[in-house]
Amino acid sequence: MNETSLLVSLPLIAALVAAAWPRAATITGVIATLGNAGLAVVLAIRIGQGGAEAEALGGWAAPLGIGFAADGLAALMLVMTALVGLGVSVQVAGAPLPDAGRTGQRTAFWPLWLATLGAMNALFLSADLFNLYVTFEILGLAAVGLTALSGTRTALRAAFDYLSAGLAGSLLLLLGVALAYATAGRVDLAVVPELAGSHEGRVALGLIFAGLAVKAALFPLHFWMPAAHSSAAPEASALLSALVVKAAIYVALRLSIEGGAAVELLRLVLAVAGAGAMLWGAWHALRADRLKLLVAHSTVAQVGLIALAIGLTTGARDGTIWRAAALLMLSHALAKAAMFLAVGRITEELGHDRISGLNREELRPGAAEFAFAIAAISLIGLPPTAGFVGKWLLLDGLIDRGAWPWVALVLLGTVLSAAYLARVVSRCLRGGPHVAPGARRPAWRAGDAAALGLATAALALGLASALPLTLLDATLT
Repeated sequence: MNETSLLVSLPLIAALVAAAWPRAATITGVIATLGNAGLAVVLAIRIGQGGAEAEALGGWAAPLGIGFAADGLAALMLVMTALVGLGVSVQVAGAPLPDAGRTGQRTAFWPLWLATLGAMNALFLSADLFNLYVTFEILGLAAVGLTALSGTRTALRAAFDYLSAGLAGSLLLLLGVALAYATAGRVDLAVVPELAGSHEGRVALGLIFAGLAVKAALFPLHFWMPAAHSSAAPEASALLSALVVKAAIYVALRLSIEGGAAVELLRLVLAVAGAGAMLWGAWHALRADRLKLLVAHSTVAQVGLIALAIGLTTGARDGTIWRAAALLMLSHALAKAAMFLAVGRITEELGHDRISGLNREELRPGAAEFAFAIAAISLIGLPPTAGFVGKWLLLDGLIDRGAWPWVALVLLGTVLSAAYLARVVSRCLRGGPHVAPGARRPAWRAGDAAALGLATAALALGLASALPLTLLDATLT
C-alpha cells in the first residue's frame, strides 16, 4: 500500500478507532494526524522530484475503476491540510478541560476531524467526478458535526443551515455527474473537455459548478457560511474556514485547468461571483461588532478573491494566474486557521469577543493577539507573506493581459481587507496610557503555540514561495 492509499485509509480507520474507544481518542487523533503529515510530505517530495503519479485502485482503470492522481497541485493541497490539521490538533490536545462538557467536545472532535481529513485527502487525490461526489458527502456530514460541536442553540441552528445548503449542493453535483455519465459514458476528469463540446455536457458542467458554488458559499449562495463559522467552536471554525471550503474551490480550479478554453463562460460566471463575494464579505466585515463574525465574513471575501483568480485563468497554459489561485488557497488556509484559533484564545482571555471591548486596561496583548496580527498581514497581502506573493502573481498575470478592471477590483478588495482587519489589530496591539501599569499578560496555552505557528508559517511561506511554486510545476495539464 503506497502513500496515496494510506493518506485516505489511515485517517478513516483512525476515525473509527477514535469513535469506538473515546478514552483513546486524543492519542489516536494525534498519532494519525502526525502520520498523515509525514505521508503528505513524503508524497510531495517524491512528486516534486519525479513528477505526477497515478494509481488505479484494485487494478481497474477508468472508466470502470476508481483512479487516484497525485500531481503538484494535489500534493500542495495535501500538505496544506496536514499543516493546518497539526496546528488545530495541538490546540485541541493541549486545551484545558474545565468541565465534563468540554471533555465531551474533545472526545467528539477527533472522529469528526479524522473523517474530515480522510475525505479531504480522498478528494484531492480523486481523478473522477463520481468519486469527488462521494468524498463531498463524507466531508459534508463531518463538517456539519464540527459546526454543532459546541452544542449551543446557535451552533445547532447554524449546523442545520449548513446541512441544508450541503444537501442542495450535493444534489446539484449528483445531477451534474449523472448527466455527464449519460452524455459521455465516463466520469473521469479527462472527460471535461469532451463535455464542454456538447450542449448536454455544458449543462452537466454548469450543474457541477453550481453545486461547488453552494459548497464554497460563493456569493450569492453564501447565506449559511457566516453563521456556521462564527457559531462553531474555535477549533471547528478553523477547520471549516481554512480547509473545508477549499475542497469545492480546489475542484473548481481542477475542472478549470482540465477544461481549458472550453469552460470560459463558466469561469466568467465564477469570476463575477467571486468579485461579488469579495465586496459583500468585506462590507459586512467592516460592520461586524463581534470578532468571530468579522473573521467569518472575511472568509467569504477571501474565498471570493480565490474564486475570482480561478475564473480569470484561461486553463493550464495560463500558469501565472492559476498558480496564484493555488498559492492564495495555501496562504489563506494557514492564516485563517491561525486567526480563528487566536480568536478563541482572545475570547477566553476577555470573556467576550466584542470588537469594541478588545483593549482592556487590566490585560496586555498576548501571544494570541500577535498571532492574529501576523495572520491579518498575510490576509491583507503585505510583504513578505505568502498572501503577498499570491496577490503579486495574480496582479502580474492580469496586468500582462491588460485586464485593468479586474486589477482595480483586486486592489479595492485589498484596501477593504486592510480596513476591517485594522479595526481589530489597532485595538489588540495598541499600547499607551489605556493599559494599566500592573496589567497582566494572559497565561500561555497550547492554543497560542498553534496560532503563532500557523501564522508564522504563512509569513515564512512568502520567503520560501519557490517551494510550492516549484511543486506546482508537476501539475497534470
